[in-house]
Amino acid sequence: MNKKFKIYAICWAILFVLFNLICFITPSEIGGLSKYDATFWTAYALVDVAFIGQLIASFFGFKADTLKKQFYRVSLVSVSYTGLIVMLIAGAICMAVPNLPSWIAAVVNLIVLAITAIAVVAAKAAGDAVEKIDEKIKVQTFFIKSLTVDANDLVAKAKSDEIKKECEKVYEAVRYSDPMSNDALASAEAQITVKFNELADAVNAEDAEKVKAAASEVVILINNRNQKCKLLK
Repeated sequence: MNKKFKIYAICWAILFVLFNLICFITPSEIGGLSKYDATFWTAYALVDVAFIGQLIASFFGFKADTLKKQFYRVSLVSVSYTGLIVMLIAGAICMAVPNLPSWIAAVVNLIVLAITAIAVVAAKAAGDAVEKIDEKIKVQTFFIKSLTVDANDLVAKAKSDEIKKECEKVYEAVRYSDPMSNDALASAEAQITVKFNELADAVNAEDAEKVKAAASEVVILINNRNQKCKLLK
C-alpha cells in the first residue's frame, strides 16, 4: 500500500464515520415524520456499498508500480477526493432529513462510484499504453546505446595517443548518431557490428594502422546508417 493511498484511506474512514454519525445522531423524527423506513435502510445500504466501492476503486487507481504510471493517475487523485466529498454531502443530507427522498443519496453516490471506476480504468489504460511505448523505445534504441558504451570502453583501453584519437572519432560518431532503429536498418547495423569488432581487435593488438583503417570504415558505416534513418522518417 503506497503512502498516497494510506492518506486517502484515512480520509475515507473519517468521512465514512462522519456519514454514519450524521445518519444516526440526527433526530429520527422531524415534523412528525420518521426517517427510519424501508426506503431509508435500502438507500443506507446502497450508500455504504458506494462508499466501499469507492475505496476499492481508489485502491486500484492509486496502485502504480512506475513513476510514469503514477503521472497518468494524478487526475484520479482529485476525482477520488472530490467523489468522496460529494458522496458525504449527498448521503448525509438525504439520509438525515426525513422529508427528502433518501434514494437520491443512493443514486448520486452510485453515479460517483461509476465515475471513479471509469477514471481508474482510463488511468490504467493510459499508464499501460505509455509503458508499452517506453519498452518499444528501449528496444529500438538499444543498438546505439550499447555501441556507445563499447566505443567509450575502446577509448579507455587505447594505450597510445594515436589509437586513442581514432577511437575518440568512432565514439563521437556513435554518440551523436540517431538512436532510433528498426528492421530496415538491420543489415547496416550488422555491418557496423562486424567492423567495430575488427576495430576492437586492432585496439587490443595495438596495431595503429589497422585501428585507423577500421575506425574510418566504422565512421563511414555509421554515417550511412544515419542517412538511412533520415529516409525512414
